[in-house]
Amino acid sequence: MRIRTGLDATDIRILGAVQKYGQLSKTKLAEIVNLSATPCWARLTRLRAEGFIRGYHADIALERVVDVTRVVVTVSLEHHRKSDFDRFENHIRTVDAIINCVATGGGTDYVMTVVTPNLASFQELMDDLLAADLGIDRYVTYFATRLIKAVQPNLGKLVSPPKR
Repeated sequence: MRIRTGLDATDIRILGAVQKYGQLSKTKLAEIVNLSATPCWARLTRLRAEGFIRGYHADIALERVVDVTRVVVTVSLEHHRKSDFDRFENHIRTVDAIINCVATGGGTDYVMTVVTPNLASFQELMDDLLAADLGIDRYVTYFATRLIKAVQPNLGKLVSPPKR
């Protein structure tokens, strides 16, 4: 098992359980991790304090609540200086409708997922981004027709890949 941070297998099991189930009672977490409750809770407290757990989130069935327009957008910047990337990224962090943004290598600088109430709202968001002087050279949109899969990676499999 290759773990970058010095965590042991028990820490990984705790993180995996929290990732999969969210907040759990002390007893339930200890049961899942196969560790007695007090040391399990102490480890969880340490993992929180050390910043391994960013927060707890509910996976809302958005399509059952409201109709939305989901768009994947690729963005290329005009210039590739650190200040250009910083300005773009800092602005993107402030836009609630952009739910995911990753920097990429190759021909495109960023891939974003945008969720808005409708197409007009999406276009307004893109107009605002272009007007914000973020150095956007070009963008390409891909309208999502169905969300097939959106999950977090399996932590246990990442730190202990299958042997070939």
